[in-house]
Amino acid sequence: MGWIATIVLGGVAGWLASMVMNRDASMGIFWNIIVGVIGGVIGSFIGSYTGFLTDDAGWVMYLVTATIGAVVLLGIVNMVQRGRVR
Repeated sequence: MGWIATIVLGGVAGWLASMVMNRDASMGIFWNIIVGVIGGVIGSFIGSYTGFLTDDAGWVMYLVTATIGAVVLLGIVNMVQRGRVR
């Protein structure tokens, strides 16, 4: 996947994850992109390890796994910041 597509899908995934974790008000577009891209790495690892994400997966599967990874990342950040998940 190209860099521009990675940034766009990362931004969308980060935004979706911040909506799910109720952190949208505290995050801007820059942090949504960062969380989404890092979440994409986490989601790709989880997806390829479990067999959910294959080599011929489309962009929708990448978006789903990036969103799941971003939610996991935001859950870890919440635990570190507050000592619990919201």
